[in-house]
Amino acid sequence: MTLTYMTGFGNEFATEALPGALPEGRNSPQNCAYGLYAEQFSGTAFTAPNALNARSWLYRIRPSVKHMQRFDPISLPLWKSAPSDYSDAPLGQFRWDPIQIPDSKTTFVEGIRTITTAGSVLDHSGMAAHIYMLNESMEDFYFFNADGEMLLVPELGRLRLETEFGVIEIEPLEICLLPRGMMFRVICLNKAARGYICENYGQRFTLPERGPIGANGLANPRDFKTPVAAFEDKETPSRVTAKWGGRFYETGIGHSPLDVVAWHGNYAPVKYDLRQFNTIGSISFDHPDPSIFTVLTAPSGEPGTANIDFAIFPPRWMVAEDTFRPPWYHRNIMSEFMGLIQGQYDAKEKGFVPGGISLHNMMLPHGPDAFGFDKASKADLAPQKLEETMAFMFETRLPQIVTEFAANHDSLQKDYIACWDGLEKKFDGTIERKT
Repeated sequence: MTLTYMTGFGNEFATEALPGALPEGRNSPQNCAYGLYAEQFSGTAFTAPNALNARSWLYRIRPSVKHMQRFDPISLPLWKSAPSDYSDAPLGQFRWDPIQIPDSKTTFVEGIRTITTAGSVLDHSGMAAHIYMLNESMEDFYFFNADGEMLLVPELGRLRLETEFGVIEIEPLEICLLPRGMMFRVICLNKAARGYICENYGQRFTLPERGPIGANGLANPRDFKTPVAAFEDKETPSRVTAKWGGRFYETGIGHSPLDVVAWHGNYAPVKYDLRQFNTIGSISFDHPDPSIFTVLTAPSGEPGTANIDFAIFPPRWMVAEDTFRPPWYHRNIMSEFMGLIQGQYDAKEKGFVPGGISLHNMMLPHGPDAFGFDKASKADLAPQKLEETMAFMFETRLPQIVTEFAANHDSLQKDYIACWDGLEKKFDGTIERKT
């Protein structure tokens, strides 16, 4: 399948799958072309400021009230929402090996496993961090999440996301942002697929302000891609699953809900290739704050403090003088959920592998393991290139509570804390610092 995209983040787009399906100028949607129905899909309050307002007009075969009959409760027990109902996990640093994909047939929705939750889904604050695992496509099976937008980070396998707005395909080293409330289904393009999800309950993800960096660097808006209109006119028995208020519901309908023939607006899904990120780094001394690696940020309402930051650690030149290259040891106000897509992470070359997870919660110390510290302390401080690596971080101002599933899973590394055992006391008060 050849896919076509429009470029830009947060742009006003207009796209139609049939000529003339979009009304022009003052043409009234009272009698739409092709017998379509006009419908507005809003991701913010009607009165949100212009810079924040998000909405799209959809022109569809049936209005969405025909896609959403009375829903009956269902159970997806391993997909959790905040606030957490589990508090027995110990306090400390955590790391997990990759969680294995089930042998039984598992779709995207059925294969989501929650690792942490933060905040409250009912207060529209905080987030949840999940993994997804699937080996089966969603045939005549559709889903929408009223609780938050979903940031997908593939680690293994390719996905095709068939949405109300069109079709997006993603693979490892790409990401996709699915708006709150949008209907979609997921097609598995390989034998199996696995990745990570940040479910954002709060304000929408946006590009970070660049501040002193200036006009260039980080993620450029033009590298984000939005699908062109595509639609299904299919009369087959289908099921729709909804996530609403932290619970799950399902209904049956007799047709596909992906029936939008044309749309215009700025509330739509996007994909982004992480390889397009313009990394900024130090050219003198000291490792900069991880904020310089921010791809997307979701504001909290408190200036300078995000509800969520999505940061990446891509291939890059390490250029600095007379300094320790990896991230320094630190404690901070943010809680950091990390995953690895490929290669090695420079501060944890052993034990943290693609598909793995680490969690360093707010005010708990972390930093390079003993191996990483020793290697960095002896390294030649000539320019170095980190190749074939891609780690990422879901960082939030709120504590991330580990779920019962994650706390008791076999993939949890019980000895993770031992990675710092080799950091021995080196202090000698009689030796002056070399200058």
